[in-house]
Amino acid sequence: MLDTLAADLFTVQNLIALISLAALEIVLGIDNIVFIAIITSRLHRSQQGRMRRVGLVLAMLQRILLLFAIGWVVRLTEPLFSVLGHGVSGRDLILIGGGMFLIAKATFEIHGTIEGEHGQDHDSAKTKQISAAAVLVQITLLDVVFSLDSVITAVGMVNNLTIMVAAVIASVAVMVLFANPVSEFIVRHPTIKMLALSFLLLIGVVLTADGTGHHVEKGYIYFAMGFSILVEVLNFRLRSKVKSSSALH
Repeated sequence: MLDTLAADLFTVQNLIALISLAALEIVLGIDNIVFIAIITSRLHRSQQGRMRRVGLVLAMLQRILLLFAIGWVVRLTEPLFSVLGHGVSGRDLILIGGGMFLIAKATFEIHGTIEGEHGQDHDSAKTKQISAAAVLVQITLLDVVFSLDSVITAVGMVNNLTIMVAAVIASVAVMVLFANPVSEFIVRHPTIKMLALSFLLLIGVVLTADGTGHHVEKGYIYFAMGFSILVEVLNFRLRSKVKSSSALH
């Protein structure tokens, strides 16, 4: 059986499809990494790395399960009822629920970050932590939304289940490798963290809009976020240069 799977996978056409799909899965997983980085930042430092890995492994398992239940996923796109002439499907309901949750979560986190920095109870706000169970529940709920989007994209690109599963595993392996450095960088730099929260807020709006029938290409969102990060990196370099010059004088 393994020989059959290997022969099915290792052809030029299938390898190109695998690499392309894995790359796309990594791009689609950026919002997942950002969310996990933000939500795990309130855990005790000794738990953060482990919970990030658990969150990504959960995402992988959910995507693989959805791939094997592809018939059910396809039926989720069928309208259940209509609102103002727009057919609302199960997928739409999941996207709307996930989008509204992201909007609320990002808003509360932005509020908490600002109040923590400028409010009177700075120390207590900064050290406020939540339980690992609460973090796991939130990660699992959002993983469902991100996984559904990822699986529907995979089905649209490839019709080979082996390739889809292999691409999901490969993409999650890469994300696990970079999750801790990316998360530490986000948490360590307040302005980057605010950009990341704004990114989650924007993704929440896009998911909600998509669920109501107003599709927005995520490429525009990723480009805007990438441009913002590039500007912030330049500002970071400039601030470092100014500090170095001040120290010399």
